Amino acid sequence: MPRIRPTRPQLEILGWLAIFLLLFSLSWRFQWHEELDEFIERHHNYPLDHALLALNISGFLGLIYSALRIRDLSREVDRRLQAEKHVDWIACHDTLTELPNRRFLDSICAQAMTDQRSQDTYAVFSIDLDGFKKVNDLLGHDHGDAVLKTVAQRLSSLFPQENVFRLGGDEFVVLSRRIGNPDLVALGNRIVSAIGKPFTFNGVAVDLGASVGFALYPEDGDEPGQVIRHSDCAMYVAKKQGRNLVKPFVPSMQDELAKRVRIEGDLRVAIRKAEIIPYYQPLVDLKENKIIGFEALARWKTASGEFIPPNEFIPVAEEAGLIVELTDQLLRRACTDALSWPSELVLSFNLSPIQLSDRLLGLRILKILGDVGLPAHRVELEVTESAIIQDAVTARIVLDDLVNAGVGIALDDFGTGYSSLSQLSNYRFDKIKIDRSFVASFESNDKQDKVIKAIIALGAGLGVTITAEGIEEESQLQRLQDLGCDIGQGYLLGRPAPIEEIAADQVGSRIRQRR
Repeated sequence: MPRIRPTRPQLEILGWLAIFLLLFSLSWRFQWHEELDEFIERHHNYPLDHALLALNISGFLGLIYSALRIRDLSREVDRRLQAEKHVDWIACHDTLTELPNRRFLDSICAQAMTDQRSQDTYAVFSIDLDGFKKVNDLLGHDHGDAVLKTVAQRLSSLFPQENVFRLGGDEFVVLSRRIGNPDLVALGNRIVSAIGKPFTFNGVAVDLGASVGFALYPEDGDEPGQVIRHSDCAMYVAKKQGRNLVKPFVPSMQDELAKRVRIEGDLRVAIRKAEIIPYYQPLVDLKENKIIGFEALARWKTASGEFIPPNEFIPVAEEAGLIVELTDQLLRRACTDALSWPSELVLSFNLSPIQLSDRLLGLRILKILGDVGLPAHRVELEVTESAIIQDAVTARIVLDDLVNAGVGIALDDFGTGYSSLSQLSNYRFDKIKIDRSFVASFESNDKQDKVIKAIIALGAGLGVTITAEGIEEESQLQRLQDLGCDIGQGYLLGRPAPIEEIAADQVGSRIRQRR
């Protein structure tokens, strides 16, 4: 058993006790008390006996006072020691979940670097929650904190003998010692399953997912910090590819992560400088052969003249929390440009799926329209089926607000989502857009042709306008016109162009030039 070391006040008491015993022994040995009695007797005319009694009483009281003070000092020292330990604990732990934090993790990594004799091997799992932001936004931070605590408990139960860390926000790390050759993908899936179990707080059900990446020490890095960065890189790839995925680290992921970091940095600068601008692609009435509006498409041209494709920078904007600022900026500029068009032309604008989880989206859009002065009936917002299904309750609130204000709503990429028919029955859509994947192959694929026929017939039955995207061939255009498709869009009818190329006096001739 470990030896208990006495505190400093205890040592002082022992010191004074030793002095007392020494003086008592000397007094007994040399009979000092008898000499003192004789001295007092010889000087009985002086009240020495009373003075000595008073001195003894004072000394005794002083001894009691000193003992009490030493006791208080001992307690104070103990409190200080406990406070220091508590401060150290707070510095190295997350106060919400009581898990070790990043500082603790860094200390473990530093210790592992100094201990070169250790032959332990580890798997490092980086975990990021999917859908946590929605919990905070819709249910409040109290529910968010409760979710984090529950996730911490579930991870600690899954890894009772391992180190589980919360690095901040909804990001967790697990250091798992490897014994033998464990199935790490299966272990990662167990993490996903544990976190994916339903949460219920005060009768409110919360559904979360998790993206998990893992790396191996020492195979994927010479030092633990590097392995943790690699596991985080793998987690980012898993998050980018979908929900509830587990990805092992491979070296090629570093290049992708570096590219993503570079794009994010450049994107922040581009948004600040308003370098991302809307290009406009015409929407053509296939029955009257005339332009009825334009769809605004984000285009980013760098200082070097390079165009960054939207499918590269839009996902980065969503993940980095920049999509709201970018969308507001583009919509405001597009609405301003649309004021220069004839009043019968419509502006079509795409909304990010993430934004339909924002209850304030409708108010922001209507404020932009009011600030610019563009009538709501001239704006058509395009949403995808997947965007609606992510948060049906909030999506309904947002879309109803916009429809009631007079804004048109188009269901984009129809047929590629989750439950198209249910969306049509639950929401008020003005237009259905047939996804370009159907248009690209419907001439040579009989099933695709029947699908397009069915969609056009469905639109006619519901009184909803049908738009076909991705028209690039004359034969496609002719076939769609024969089937009764209402509106067409594609390179054949007009490529996206900046506002300078679609001035009001050019709108009428644009379709003739393309045909």
